[in-house]
Amino acid sequence: MDRFDRYWIGIVIGLILPAAFGLAFIEVEDLWYPLKMLYFDAGSVLNKLLLVSVFPDLALIFVFYTTDTWKLSKGVLIGALPYILASILVTM
Repeated sequence: MDRFDRYWIGIVIGLILPAAFGLAFIEVEDLWYPLKMLYFDAGSVLNKLLLVSVFPDLALIFVFYTTDTWKLSKGVLIGALPYILASILVTM
């Protein structure tokens, strides 16, 4: 597992996984209509979507942290930061 313990691998995973999870969540919950109508008010669909999409990254950070792959877990956290910051900015 040491050969995969790289920052850039974690950053790529941290950026792609929330986007994929968010798209899957939109498909399952049938949220295309509110997103098409640009219903992006504070506390609306976009904020919930951003927060839900970050959960897989947080789970991966925990898994990588417990397996002592420190660089990989830090990279996933850095990759999740844009989604977390966007969620905070939407609520303001």
